[in-house]
Amino acid sequence: MPGLGSSSAFGGTTTSTPAAAAPKAGLPKKGMQLGKGKGASSILESLAKEEGVASLDEPVRPGVVAAGPVGTQVISEPVFIGIDEKLSVVLSKTGGLESLEVQGTMSLVIGSEADAYVSIAIRQGQNPGFQFKTHPNIDKAGYGNGVLGLKDPSRPFPTGSELGVLKWRFQSKDESLVPLAINCWPSASGSESYVNIEYESGVDYDLQNVVIAIPLPHMSHAPAVNQIDGEWRYDSRRGALIWTIDLIDNTNRSGSMEFVVPACDAEAFYPIEISFNTSRSLCDIAIDAVTSTQTGAPVKYGHKRGLSTAAYQVV
Repeated sequence: MPGLGSSSAFGGTTTSTPAAAAPKAGLPKKGMQLGKGKGASSILESLAKEEGVASLDEPVRPGVVAAGPVGTQVISEPVFIGIDEKLSVVLSKTGGLESLEVQGTMSLVIGSEADAYVSIAIRQGQNPGFQFKTHPNIDKAGYGNGVLGLKDPSRPFPTGSELGVLKWRFQSKDESLVPLAINCWPSASGSESYVNIEYESGVDYDLQNVVIAIPLPHMSHAPAVNQIDGEWRYDSRRGALIWTIDLIDNTNRSGSMEFVVPACDAEAFYPIEISFNTSRSLCDIAIDAVTSTQTGAPVKYGHKRGLSTAAYQVV
């Protein structure tokens, strides 16, 4: 299976287990590091760099602010577990789904060696079509029984940096899984091109921080936007119209925009690039408990999950 990208930053909530001392961030020890994943597509990635947005693949360490698609949170729990998925989608401008792939990671952040003697009880749904792979140091027999722990339970997990313990991958041509569909209707009228573009979300979860980047023909001025659901701005350096919607939920599952530019070929408006995040995962997986392998006592932990786009285009 291809290697998966490193998990993004995680914030989270804490279970009601006995209080534990706040972790002390130490120097990273050699552990189960994940490689960086595939970056965002060109226009959106360059926008993020210019606007000073932190890389979504930067490692997370205890006691620091985690920034990324699953939110911003100061990590202070002795053990923190993140479930992070990256979604890649290619939609056809003539309609239909060309490809959909999810790459997911479950990661740990452990503050100190005193808190590193743990095992994690997980619960998984049926997850048809998903392929799972544990880190080589994880006990596969234990994973088969719903427990993620080291092969040698007398050893601690590495501390001070993000540790990937479980990966998964999923591919599909099922259009019902597409979180956000985009339809673009350019039409020429004399010396102008009128472009109607609409989005539609048919899923039962919310999408946050939605950005739709539409390339434009070379022009010396901003397009004339006649109607829009959301906000827009013209990026003259990249020759793109940037359409943003802060939140797509049950109140706005569909929306549209109309703009006018000098007459051009319809191909000039592709590829359309999309980015968003959501606080759920497509993989049905959950954390039940974290337990000390030395005492059998429950261990305080934080957790959060999220999905964000890696590359999402209409071509």
